[in-house]
Amino acid sequence: MSGSQASLDEVARFDALAGEWWDPLGPMRPLHAMNPARIGWIDARIGRGSRVLDVGCGAGLAAEALAKLGHQVTGVDAAGAAIEAARAHAAGQGVPVEYREGLASDFAGQRFDVVTALEVIEHVPDPQGFVAELAGLLVPGGRLFLSTLNRTRRSWATAILGAEYVLRMLPAGTHDWKKFLSPAEIDALLRNSGMRMADITGIAPDLLRGGWKCGRDVGVNYLVMGQG
Repeated sequence: MSGSQASLDEVARFDALAGEWWDPLGPMRPLHAMNPARIGWIDARIGRGSRVLDVGCGAGLAAEALAKLGHQVTGVDAAGAAIEAARAHAAGQGVPVEYREGLASDFAGQRFDVVTALEVIEHVPDPQGFVAELAGLLVPGGRLFLSTLNRTRRSWATAILGAEYVLRMLPAGTHDWKKFLSPAEIDALLRNSGMRMADITGIAPDLLRGGWKCGRDVGVNYLVMGQG
């Protein structure tokens, strides 16, 4: 297991949630809520039928959504139980996604049009090594999408105090605020990996229409596109 990619504690934490991953009212409720907005934003920025590697795919929320839009998707995660849940759900829905238990480094030598790592980088021990590995899996001009949480007072109040301890939307201890990354830090990781931040959006609840929306506010959740 590459030290830049996975923490045994983090893998065990998410493996334990495998059976509840697809429950829209369960512990992954925030991911279910934001998934249409983030997938729509990604889809608008990639070519039709792109070859996509979804790293840290969990039980496949993003991978399935991208496959339904016509992309050729492979999902990989170190959490074996989550991968089994992903395979079972995709089979039940008739969605053609290839899932593998493992790490991004298992794909060394292969190249993809798009690599996604959504809500993952704040859980890895070595963010710089992780981004460099992902960048190395892209075709020339390929696009890397990273979503994460900004390290702000508001993100602590919203994602940790609110979501984990007050509303109980997530299991307590899911996030470590000190591991959150600012957009400037993500930009530096991309540049050190031979890429640039080509686009960025915030993702926040849409208080008027319900669901979530993309916009300028990157104070809590945000999504970036890196390009070589």
